Amino acid sequence: MNTNYDLIIVGAGPAGIFTALEMLRRNSKQKILIIEKGRAIEKRACPKHKTGKCVSCKPCAITTGFSGAGAFSDGKLSLSEEVGGDLPSLIGADLARETIKYTDGIYLEFGADTHVEGIGFDEEKKEIRRNAIKAGLKLVDCPIRHLGTEKAQEIYYAIEQYLLDGGVEILFNTECLNLVIGEDEVCRGVIAKIKGEELTITANNVVVATGRRGADWLERLCAEHNIAHQPGTVDIGVRVEVRNEVMERVNNVLYESKLVGHPAPFKNKVRTFCQNPGGYVSQENYDDDLAVVNGHSYKDHKSSNTNLAILVSHNFSTPFNQPIEYAKKVGELTNMLGNGHILVQRFGDILDGKRTWPKELSESNVRPTLPDAEAGDITAAMPYRAMMNIINFIKAVDEVVPGFASYETLLYSPELKFYSNRVKMDESLTTSVKGLFCLGDSSGWTRGLMMASVMGVLMGRRLAELG
Repeated sequence: MNTNYDLIIVGAGPAGIFTALEMLRRNSKQKILIIEKGRAIEKRACPKHKTGKCVSCKPCAITTGFSGAGAFSDGKLSLSEEVGGDLPSLIGADLARETIKYTDGIYLEFGADTHVEGIGFDEEKKEIRRNAIKAGLKLVDCPIRHLGTEKAQEIYYAIEQYLLDGGVEILFNTECLNLVIGEDEVCRGVIAKIKGEELTITANNVVVATGRRGADWLERLCAEHNIAHQPGTVDIGVRVEVRNEVMERVNNVLYESKLVGHPAPFKNKVRTFCQNPGGYVSQENYDDDLAVVNGHSYKDHKSSNTNLAILVSHNFSTPFNQPIEYAKKVGELTNMLGNGHILVQRFGDILDGKRTWPKELSESNVRPTLPDAEAGDITAAMPYRAMMNIINFIKAVDEVVPGFASYETLLYSPELKFYSNRVKMDESLTTSVKGLFCLGDSSGWTRGLMMASVMGVLMGRRLAELG
């Protein structure tokens, strides 16, 4: 195979995809290689659909492969610069807003639904916001373009074929082991494992866009190669599931009710994330056998429940500087209690100081959409600070959405977001190492499909100017 390229992109998630896509749209003639640990999107399939339970395949088919976790997520594009991480603080809100509009147009070209959720209902939004303010919460108004899990796969397949037809080479089932960085602090390529053999592939520029799944890997490389970085925020929380009837109003008016608060007594930032009306709770597995919870929402296949994440932001200073490892330990302890499964517990049982039993779940109004979740006690693994933040936040949300804090509300754990490591860069996305660029959720600057895609577009524009 060829071992020399103009550009190597590590990771075929939204950031990496849109880097290559924008370069093609700008008629760049550079030789581009994308290295992806997982499979092509048309070959990605979760065995759970046949087996009925997670079989811990490696790498996880839900999180790894072309388009990353985006292909099997709920597929929501947040159309506001206020949502999706801190990239606007780096590039400016105006450029972020303009590029969101441009990137959204690309998704539409490849078949995204033209309908936008969360538009209109002005009087209803005012009342929801008033109730949120009374409860000490902030409502972030964000229009949503919902791709849907099944439709997202079609869209990303079309993008995959567009890249291949445009001459972009993609190595699937290929692991990037390391970067090639000399003593002169210039990145000249990568070391990849291809069919069991290690191979050095050189390039003028390297883009690392490995997503949340690759955040800890990139953090280790930053330390090894002295790539300027700093610890950022790590999110630890739960996935909450209630009946659709409880969420009906906010689902209709907002589709995704993005609420932010700083509940007593600790005042940590707590927020809702990834709301899925009529959705399904799902399990994702990391390579170190860590099982985490997530949520999906299909366009045509609906459940009787709505699920969403409640995430508590944790920031650490001296002497501790390994927030990703901290979150992993929380997840590992929870997995141990669940015998390798996701734990689920009723909110009322948490308040009563007791575990939840399978029989109680079978008799509840809220039936779990993750059937192989293990009924138990998440409080035995969740840190006290995080648990108290979650409990008090749920009580506050109940003032906005009556019934949210009901006895039978389900909490699944662990929900962890690994984007703590933040690579230092300037507004042109330049890192401390010449020829190396870090994008998307693994860079610590974005969270979610749209803002990662936006970062890729901006990177593609810059690299296209080189030739």
